[in-house]
Amino acid sequence: PAAASASSASALASLNRPFQMGLPALDAFPRKVWARLAARAIRATQPDDMVCPPYRGQAALRAAIATYLNLSRGIVCSPSQVFITSGYRNTLELVTRALLQPGDGVWVEDPGFPPTSELLKHAGMKLAPVAVDAEGLVVSHGVATAPRARAAVVTPAHQCPLCVSLSLPRRLALLDWAAQADAWIVEDDYDGEYRYASRPLPALQSLDRDGRVLYAGTFSKVLFPAVRLAYLVVPPAQVPRFEQVSQTFGSGGPILTQTIVSDFMNEGHFARHIQRMRRLYAERRQIAAQGLDAVLGKHLRIDPQPGGMHLILRMKGRHTDRALAERMRQDGMAALALSERTVLPHAASALLLGFTNIDTPQRARELGKRILKLL
Repeated sequence: PAAASASSASALASLNRPFQMGLPALDAFPRKVWARLAARAIRATQPDDMVCPPYRGQAALRAAIATYLNLSRGIVCSPSQVFITSGYRNTLELVTRALLQPGDGVWVEDPGFPPTSELLKHAGMKLAPVAVDAEGLVVSHGVATAPRARAAVVTPAHQCPLCVSLSLPRRLALLDWAAQADAWIVEDDYDGEYRYASRPLPALQSLDRDGRVLYAGTFSKVLFPAVRLAYLVVPPAQVPRFEQVSQTFGSGGPILTQTIVSDFMNEGHFARHIQRMRRLYAERRQIAAQGLDAVLGKHLRIDPQPGGMHLILRMKGRHTDRALAERMRQDGMAALALSERTVLPHAASALLLGFTNIDTPQRARELGKRILKLL
C-alpha cells in the first residue's frame, strides 16, 4: 500500500510540474462556490437522478452550453445539436464513428496536437499533414496534397501549438474546400476564450453555411481537467446520426458533475470565472515572459502571441529543443519540444511552456535560472 501511495503521488506530481501545458490556474478556481453547488446538488439528488444518465448529456447542461456559445462564440445552435462527452478524445471518437470510415483521409495540422493524430490512426484514418504558417492552416497545401480527404481537424482560434489564428481568407477557403469535397471540419476550440490582444474571435462554425463544421469544446481548460466533460455541436442534419451513435458509444459523464456545471453556468459563475481568468492569464503571461527573457534572452526568443495558455521559446544558436526539453523533465519541470510535434521537413526548434501557474516575477526568474543551468 505504501508503494502504491508513493506511485500515485509521483504520478500526480508529474501532472502538476512548473510549465505544465494545458493546466489552468488551479489556485484561482472558485472552489468555495463549486463546493456549495456540489453540496446542493447532492442534497437534491432523487432516485431518478441515480439511473443511467442521458446518452446525449443532461438537458439543462446542453441548454446552458447552447446559450453560452451563442453569446460568446457567435454560434447559433439549439440544445438538440449539443452532445456531452467525457473529453476531447471521446469527442473525436464520436466524430470518427459517426461520419468517417477506416481508410478515409484526414487533414491534421503540422505542427499539431499529437493525441489527435494518435486517435485518428487508431481509428484507421489516413493522416494528411498540412503545414501551418503565420495565418494558420495552409489550406492550399492541403488541397494540393490531399484534395479528397474526408475531414480536417483544425484549431482556428489559437493553433495548437503555434498559437496563431486562422485568418479570414483561410477560414473561407477551408469552408469552400469542405463544401466542394463533401468533407467535414472538426473545429477544436480548446482555449478560444483566452485571447489577450482583442476580444475572442468568433468561431469558424459561425461562418458555416453548408453544415460542414462540427464544433468541439471542453471544460478542461476553463474549469479543471479532472471535471472530464467536453461537448460537441453538430450540424442540424447530422443530429439523428449522432443520436444513433451516442446511444451505443456515448459517455456523457456522471449526471452529478453535469448538474454542478450547468448550475455553475446558469448562475453566472462560469462567465465571471472566464473574465477573471482572461485578465489573470494576461498578467501571468507578461510575468512569465519578462522573467524568463531577463535570464534567457541571449539563448531563447519568446514569440509574441495573441492568446493561449503557453509560451513559445525559440532556440537561438546551436541549442536543440528536444535535448533541452528532456533535461528540463529530468530536473522536475514540464517541457515540450516543438520539433517533436511535426512530421514535415524543416521543423523549427522551440520549447512549449505553460505559464498559467507562474504567479510572481521571482518565480519566473527562478525557473529561468534552472533552465539556464541546463543550457
